[in-house]
Amino acid sequence: MTFNTRYELSWEDKLRRSFYEVLRDELDHFILKYALVDSYNNFIRQKMPYPFVEARELKPRARIPSTEFEAQNSFLLVFFEESIKKAIHKKYIRFFDVNKTTKANLLDHHSFPDIEKFEKQIKYFETDGFFSFLESMLSVDYALLIQRNTLKKVRYALTHFHVRIDWPIAEAAENLAIALRYISKDLYENGDKYAEDLQKKFFEFYGVPLMAGGRRTAAIIAAQYFKRFGGISTVYVASSESRSLLTIGDQGISKSVLVKLSKTQVDDIVKQTAFITSQQFRKNFVVAREGDYYISIFNARYVNTIHAVPPEGGKLREMNPDINWLTVYSECIMPKPFVKKYAPLPYKMIYS
Repeated sequence: MTFNTRYELSWEDKLRRSFYEVLRDELDHFILKYALVDSYNNFIRQKMPYPFVEARELKPRARIPSTEFEAQNSFLLVFFEESIKKAIHKKYIRFFDVNKTTKANLLDHHSFPDIEKFEKQIKYFETDGFFSFLESMLSVDYALLIQRNTLKKVRYALTHFHVRIDWPIAEAAENLAIALRYISKDLYENGDKYAEDLQKKFFEFYGVPLMAGGRRTAAIIAAQYFKRFGGISTVYVASSESRSLLTIGDQGISKSVLVKLSKTQVDDIVKQTAFITSQQFRKNFVVAREGDYYISIFNARYVNTIHAVPPEGGKLREMNPDINWLTVYSECIMPKPFVKKYAPLPYKMIYS
């Protein structure tokens, strides 16, 4: 099942979709800061050089170095437009009474640093302390779940923590392959080798290496599972290996990383845009300085190729594992988190 577009929604549902998107815009900025800027500052405090991501690591099907960096903030967060209502889904998305965001549960898991000041309302998106609460929870193992929490009023809350994504990879790959019409009903209907290749392509579909760590694997499984629901969802994942923020949602797939820019590169970026000066760039797009280099946030957006979208007419087709399922759509330098005035600046780095 795919999500409904705005043209398919009632007036009321359009308003809810707009509310979700406004909240997600704010969440995007907070997550970007926590995943990248705060991680960089962790390295600086520990007097360690930051392991910048190389451009080749952002290519589709690229291999990521397997080194883990403890100073890099890691987390998994799912933001769902609706709420998960049916108990059947708890078989694969494990959220129970024991991992609701209640004071008693947080005491048991020692997850909230200032538990004596915990108030029930703090888990709701619109409260003043929500982002501080969210930041204190992001380091918890497994996933955090933000979803609609009431039926009468549209409110979103961090309802559960320590949420396990237990849908088997084989089932997730099968679900995707059926939607793309590479199989009719069973992952192994064309043999073991074909099934193995489909599972590899499942990882490629979401821009994740085959041997990705637990959080990234759980993220792409969650992204596929939440397609079963009518609402849209956004999955954020950061890992200590990739040093990047991977975002998967209705707008596609994107990766954000920190990059070092020379003065020449900054001059090139400014020349390409007629509406910004070098001083404005340094103020609004530079998160740190290292000697003569400027540290900025680089974002790459990806789209699936024609081989990774359902075929016209829905006819079964043969899968070729050598053909790419993902390609770079856009590249840009992002403004610093919470900068409101400036838009991202187009700048190609991956293949330059």
